[in-house]
Amino acid sequence: MTKTVGIIGAGIGGLALAIRLAHLGFKVTVFEKNSYAGGKLSELNLNGYRFDKGPSLFTMPSLIDELTVLQQSKHSFEYQKLDVITHYFYADGTQLKASASVDAFATELSEKLHEKKESVLKYLRRNAFYYKTTEDLFLKQSLHQFKNFINFKTLKGILLAPFLGIFSTMNKKNEQCFTNPKTVQLFNRYATYNGSNPYKAPGLMNMISHLEFNLGAYLPKKGMHQITTHLVNLAAEAGVTIKYHEKVSNLALQNNQRITSICSNGIDHDFDIVASDIDMHVLYKQLLPKSLTPKKLLKQEKSSSAFVFYWGINKEFKELGLHNILFSDDYKKEFDAIFSKQEPIDDPTIYINITSKYCKNDAPVGCENWFVMVNVPHNKENKIQYASTLRKNVIHKINSILKTDIERHIVEESTLNPVDIENQTSSFGGSLYGNSSNNTFAAFLRHSNFSSTINNLYLVGGSVHPGGGIPLCLFSAKIASQLIAEREK
Repeated sequence: MTKTVGIIGAGIGGLALAIRLAHLGFKVTVFEKNSYAGGKLSELNLNGYRFDKGPSLFTMPSLIDELTVLQQSKHSFEYQKLDVITHYFYADGTQLKASASVDAFATELSEKLHEKKESVLKYLRRNAFYYKTTEDLFLKQSLHQFKNFINFKTLKGILLAPFLGIFSTMNKKNEQCFTNPKTVQLFNRYATYNGSNPYKAPGLMNMISHLEFNLGAYLPKKGMHQITTHLVNLAAEAGVTIKYHEKVSNLALQNNQRITSICSNGIDHDFDIVASDIDMHVLYKQLLPKSLTPKKLLKQEKSSSAFVFYWGINKEFKELGLHNILFSDDYKKEFDAIFSKQEPIDDPTIYINITSKYCKNDAPVGCENWFVMVNVPHNKENKIQYASTLRKNVIHKINSILKTDIERHIVEESTLNPVDIENQTSSFGGSLYGNSSNNTFAAFLRHSNFSSTINNLYLVGGSVHPGGGIPLCLFSAKIASQLIAEREK
């Protein structure tokens, strides 16, 4: 008899899991509270301007290709590799273009920041080695099953981990490798890719830059939302049912050991297996309030959130590219403010994403769609008091660095703050990546992809192993599908 699976949440982790399980022969139903799929990976339209609402960097497209091949889909997924990954701007006027060519990038850092070219190349080679050494341990399998620790690749990763910077910090390792504080700041930025603090996050996390510089950065031909559209198409081909406007309110628990049904919009739906693609805090606090909760995990420091301005700009800025960073003059102060003082600083680092540089239909002719993001604390009080001040500070910084009067060119505007993120995506406090990685053993302290107490509950998404961001959410789906195949078939 075909087993049934109910998945809570149609984020990319939930969609990828649904596709994989349908391929294995399970009957899969996905419950999504919104009218659209994708979670944070959704889109916004404002009078001729289209914006990707959330994730804007695309690496490891092979993980999407793998799902396409698995489904033998008639739907193609097209993307392009970027020639220039990011444009960097510093307060003193220094500008960098991070070329996709590692050699060209190293040359630029040598010429503009006076780093030794070989030091840059050695750093990127070392990060590639770190990644290849630890990917099986940290990314491709469950960290919570003993059997996974008794193979050569995993044991190698464990034995080498102390020598790969796990007991240092990203900042300390970067200061050891480079002489210019601007270079250190550039590579410290990769801590933000999972909402962490480079002055606390383990040095091993510097390998994140490997994904961009050694494996490449990409953009789907129709923008990031194309990822969601493609996964929805694959799910439909696989026979997955996606129910929209279905807010799950309760999970029926039998003897604290097994979930028997999902309650959505007041109706109970029976399933053999249940998987969650929502934040683990919401799962345990709201849907399973009477179950045994992983209290230590729930108390860990949360990752940062974001405040986003979506601006329709009636002008083109030739000096900007797809990805742009306007750095704060005091990076340590910025992270201290986010994680200790729980407030953004007056001089924040600003990220500007402009997909109309590649996707011409995303803005009217002669115009640009600006996704302007600042890292901010996750929200604890369900209210945002700094919005107007932050907007003024962002505009002031953009004007100062780009020598413009940007407010004159804003013709459309919308915003997204931590409260919005929590309400729209069920991310606790608007935290973008679940728990932060601000300690040595962060990778080992994420929630497993299965429940240790409820024997038919599995978890995917950014708040569980292996972490947040598009590639890791897709890895979580792959791990969970393997666990279900082993334990439930």
